[in-house]
Amino acid sequence: MDPKGIDATDLKRKLPSSFFYRPAAVIAPDLLGCILVKRENNGKFLFGKIVETEAYDQSEQGCHGYKRRTPSNETLFGEPGHLYIYLTYGIYHCVNIVTDKANWASGVLLRAIAIPNENERIASGPALLARRFGLDRTHDRLCLSLENGIWLIKKPSKEKVQKIVQTTRIGITQAKDLQWRWYLQDSRSVSKRIKGDPCPKKLKLGINE
Repeated sequence: MDPKGIDATDLKRKLPSSFFYRPAAVIAPDLLGCILVKRENNGKFLFGKIVETEAYDQSEQGCHGYKRRTPSNETLFGEPGHLYIYLTYGIYHCVNIVTDKANWASGVLLRAIAIPNENERIASGPALLARRFGLDRTHDRLCLSLENGIWLIKKPSKEKVQKIVQTTRIGITQAKDLQWRWYLQDSRSVSKRIKGDPCPKKLKLGINE
């Protein structure tokens, strides 16, 4: 993808809705390398490569829907392919994508995105990601689509295969041993690396970071 913008060819690679009708733990690693696109008010496109994700579903205690269905987590029980955005610590937004099936709490948290020609850490972490893309509770329940101005594009077909690291999730107090976090090892935009995995050397900024 040209780091200067989005063209008609890129738009044709939009992920189909069927992509999201699978378990969160299957979709989360598949999202690595895919491109999140947002059409801004000025008509320009903000986009970046997803480099880190986490999976959650109601079968495990780390999920918001584990105990019960409530007004605050209702979106997570909805149709796949919608945004589930919640506040943590009362001030930070976290962007998730609903997955699997309706009436089953399941979603993928977008933890980090590499944005071409910007600071490599500008969207390194859920709160930073949400802030840079201007996503908050007003976008909760929004369907990912061209019409709604935010969508996902398939990973570039010519991009080289990158090594994926699988490890435990961050910032939870239950189900801490479940290895449902994935990240691209070659990316410098990952929010937190596992012990012993050094950050790669800095390269020229671009969508392939």
